[in-house]
Amino acid sequence: MIKTLAKSVREFKRPTILTCAFMVLEVLMEVLIPFNTAKLVNMIKAGTDMGVVVKTGIVLVVMAFISLACGGAGGYTCAKASAGYAKNLRRDVFKQVQAFSFENIDKFSTASLVTRMTTDIQNAQFAYMIAIRIAIRAPLMFLFAIIMAFIMGGWLAGTFIVVVPVLAFGMAMIAKYAMPAFRAVFKKYDKLNESVEENVRASRVVKGFAREDYEKQKFDTASDNICKDFTHAERIVALNSPLMQLCLYFNMVFILLVGSRIIVTTGGAQIDVGQISAMLTYGFQILMSLNMISMIYVILTMTAESMRRICEVIEEVPALADPENPVTEVRDGSVDFDGVCFKYARKAEKNALNKVDLHIASGMTVGVLGGTGSSKSSLIQLISRLYDVSEGSVKVGGVDVRDYDLETLRSQVAVVLQKNLLFSGTIKENLRWGNENATDEELAEACRLAQADDFVRSFPDGYDTHIEQGGTNVSGGQKQRLCIARALLKKPKVLVLDDSTSAVDTRTDALIREGLRKYIPETTKIIIAQRVASVQDADMIVIMENGEIAATGTHEELLASNGIYREIFEQQTRGGDFDVQ
Repeated sequence: MIKTLAKSVREFKRPTILTCAFMVLEVLMEVLIPFNTAKLVNMIKAGTDMGVVVKTGIVLVVMAFISLACGGAGGYTCAKASAGYAKNLRRDVFKQVQAFSFENIDKFSTASLVTRMTTDIQNAQFAYMIAIRIAIRAPLMFLFAIIMAFIMGGWLAGTFIVVVPVLAFGMAMIAKYAMPAFRAVFKKYDKLNESVEENVRASRVVKGFAREDYEKQKFDTASDNICKDFTHAERIVALNSPLMQLCLYFNMVFILLVGSRIIVTTGGAQIDVGQISAMLTYGFQILMSLNMISMIYVILTMTAESMRRICEVIEEVPALADPENPVTEVRDGSVDFDGVCFKYARKAEKNALNKVDLHIASGMTVGVLGGTGSSKSSLIQLISRLYDVSEGSVKVGGVDVRDYDLETLRSQVAVVLQKNLLFSGTIKENLRWGNENATDEELAEACRLAQADDFVRSFPDGYDTHIEQGGTNVSGGQKQRLCIARALLKKPKVLVLDDSTSAVDTRTDALIREGLRKYIPETTKIIIAQRVASVQDADMIVIMENGEIAATGTHEELLASNGIYREIFEQQTRGGDFDVQ
């Protein structure tokens, strides 16, 4: 895990190393200051001249300034290194997610990915800052202060042999019981984010069903669970402070009592006032360092769960990848399914598609009908290689889709999915996802063909109208037409419309299909629809049932030979509401 995460340091190695170096120098100055202070106290007590006192004082001031400068410089380089590391880590995670196939994305919920990109990476940034600064400073301070304490106080430093193990044991117990609560919090963060995401995305449904109180209660429950876990963990961690104070005061009282008695009985021959003051300072440094070490342990253990979750994303191997020598040109829009079987998960018992054989010539218009769960969408997702087949092959332009460069294939297979999505930005910016170099005239032409130009021009800002996130400020039908126009701008070899005109009226639907025939006559058009009218004039209609092709033919042929198609047609022409999605 550490090896994986360390790869994101990259150009921030230099500030990382500098931070460690500054911390070493700062600690050296801090442990030498009490040593020189003790010498100064003893010299003053012995009655030395003022010149020596001034020189020693200047040395102490210089050391203090060096310590201060190193601390400030270390803070600057640490901030640069940790923020830069988080930037790289965030970029690496996002880049990896972009390479995921649908199969990979199915393993992580959207809310979980958002949590990993935000909360978990923030925790990793904090842990990195701790690791290169405090985790260097605290152990060094502990080690150097112990050494200096024995140099200055001799056997009197034996108090630390008692105090340190007691403090270490107590803090280890605190960390042991706090960790399970901290670990449990992260899974509950996913639940909280999921609640927020669902509520915001489905805000119209929530308000339409007057379920605001239910959503508030659901959110409060998730929030309360996190609060309870954190409260429980922090109550345990809060015991650090009284334990630290107990050990600190015990150490102080022991050194003052025993040290004072030695000074009085020996007349300062074995130990003097300067050493006592240094011992008190070193005792404070030792115990504070140990306290910091315990807190580092708590923090790093707590963030280890975040780091593990980040590594899960980074180490996830994309299910789809380019072949060694990919094909970089799609010859035409012919599509061939040869003995195709497909299931969404390797462990799934049942195939979503089973023994599918289908041959579509380039330029054909093909309609696909079928009941709910008949795997219509599964069929078309294999064409642009959103998933790989489990058995058999899918060919586009006579070449197996697995042999293509993915970018080449997807640039020539435009898919308007059932769930249409617009991005925040202007209408122009959304349309240019289809062709970033499209002119304003080309944008307008595509919108005219998709029957979107009239309503776009009715907006005060026209094509510069801002689209809210998810396209919430346009209707479902408008959103569908803009998505079709965006796909048309690609001028693909294959165009797939997955129930993409369900929110428009039959007249507009017919006009869109007429526009497709005129604008891209050589493009293969595959239309999944609920209405028979949407595919009635197709060159071939495919009837799907239980993941298999039940029948193929023209409208007239299927009316005469296929009971499923005839029933759908009769239900719809009589005004029925048979659901074929």
